[in-house]
Amino acid sequence: MTDTSPLAASPWSDLPATERMPVLFVGHGSPMNAIEDNRWRQRWQALGAELLAREQPPRLILCISAHWLTPGWQLTAMDKPRTIHDFGGFPQELFDQQYPAPGSPQAARFISQCVLHPVSRQPLVLDEADWGLDHGAWSILKPMFPNADIPVIQLSMDYSRPAAEHFVIGQQLAQLRERGVLIVGSGNTVHNLRTMRRDAADNQAYDWAIEFDRITAEHIAQKRLTSLCDFQQLGAVAQMAHPTWEHYLPLLYAAGAVHADDEPRFFNEGFQGASISMRSIIWE
Repeated sequence: MTDTSPLAASPWSDLPATERMPVLFVGHGSPMNAIEDNRWRQRWQALGAELLAREQPPRLILCISAHWLTPGWQLTAMDKPRTIHDFGGFPQELFDQQYPAPGSPQAARFISQCVLHPVSRQPLVLDEADWGLDHGAWSILKPMFPNADIPVIQLSMDYSRPAAEHFVIGQQLAQLRERGVLIVGSGNTVHNLRTMRRDAADNQAYDWAIEFDRITAEHIAQKRLTSLCDFQQLGAVAQMAHPTWEHYLPLLYAAGAVHADDEPRFFNEGFQGASISMRSIIWE
């Protein structure tokens, strides 16, 4: 059968089709999870080993992090994306962390042509020098893929746009899964730093945090993925779970890239500080 997808007409089409890659949403929580030997990081390590053991491991990682917001949508398109330490008040050990994964300007150029702005239908903007890999990306990818030998591209988010448009971008990303691209959304299903309690156990959380996380999980388990775009209709519960919603939006990209026959599998269920849900999902 002749391949008539946008990929077939791309300069990147010399990469043969592969078995479908999974798609991930990872709750990243505190930057300290990158270096602490806790259950969150241990599960990331185990998942990375699982993905690398597949007959076809990932060829490229496309990461959508809560920590890169831009007007419009942009893709990193440099050979060597820098490790960005976009936080403060943490130990020097965390600032010393580096994740020297290569980029892929060629793949970024390709993706910019086949994943278009959901309204203007214009190609996505290429960032050839400014950004890199922020902690929403490297703090989870370093435990998962410690050799840093898989190229990584980051996709920014336009915070000003409605939730449905982020989901549409995710739907366009779905085709990349057939060419060895692992799509990773990195945020949190509940994220309210103002109400954190650092003495709370992993199984302790505010009622509103538990409720929002439960509703989100039910949508995912029952494959009502478009309903995730309606989170603000939950009113006060949503406002408490996400005073700002940049940590929720990466979930919409991952959910948009899900195929109808993909099954969700939850991992890292629990909370940090009573108000950050670490719930993560792999669809495959």
